[in-house]
Amino acid sequence: MSNPLNIFEGFYHLFSLNFDGFVTTFNNIPIEFTWFVFLVMVFTSILIFLKCFGEVGLYVYTSIAVIAANIQVLKIVKFSFFAEPVALGTILFASIFLCTDILAEYYGGNSARKNILISFLGFLLMTILMLFTIGFKPLDKITAGDNYSWALPLQDNLLGVFLPFPIFFIASMIAYLFSQFFDIWFFEKISEFTNKRFLWFRNNFSTIVSSLVDNTIFSVFAWIIFNPNPLDFNTVLFTFILGTYFLRIFIALFDTPFIYLAKYFLPNNHNE
Repeated sequence: MSNPLNIFEGFYHLFSLNFDGFVTTFNNIPIEFTWFVFLVMVFTSILIFLKCFGEVGLYVYTSIAVIAANIQVLKIVKFSFFAEPVALGTILFASIFLCTDILAEYYGGNSARKNILISFLGFLLMTILMLFTIGFKPLDKITAGDNYSWALPLQDNLLGVFLPFPIFFIASMIAYLFSQFFDIWFFEKISEFTNKRFLWFRNNFSTIVSSLVDNTIFSVFAWIIFNPNPLDFNTVLFTFILGTYFLRIFIALFDTPFIYLAKYFLPNNHNE
């Protein structure tokens, strides 16, 4: 039976640059433990980027998170508390809401909106760059010979990761832009209504509602509007919209201490 304490062994492998050992170790740890460790690591990374680079650090983090999340959703895993396997990406997508809330709270709404545009364009550019990369004619067996035979599978590997399904790509980008801008608007409205009090409330409520908006828009566009074989609405509602939504609620509640801690991680030259 796997031991959750092997997490420490996994990080030892990571810091010693034994990446195979890290992956092997975490493959043998209960997935719920890995998920929670990843959650803590992601939110801690946001604070580190904030401390080191201020608002620019959150622009960088969000751009990376958008790209990584859209790759991570390609991996399907099985949690013990779900009847069916689910896609990863929930934590990274949810962490972006924390970034926008931190920016809106400590730097203003304009900085938060700039963050969304930068990350959106960053993901779009990354997609185009990788499409060009895949577009370069790959080696054939004769050209590769024995010396470069190891490179032959890489084209198919890149195709599997970076060739987006147009339906999901467009649905994801529509959902991302709409839900993130809505989150900023809603956060600011709650802030005005509460006279900038109850940060925990506006952070949690805006993120929980915006996450539902994100899930709903993506699922409706991907599985009904753009899908050549649309699913019935009940299936989309209960399987894709509400299926993992309680995880996003948990993440929204979990990020509360981090938005308060962000105040102490602001750069020393930040003018409040």
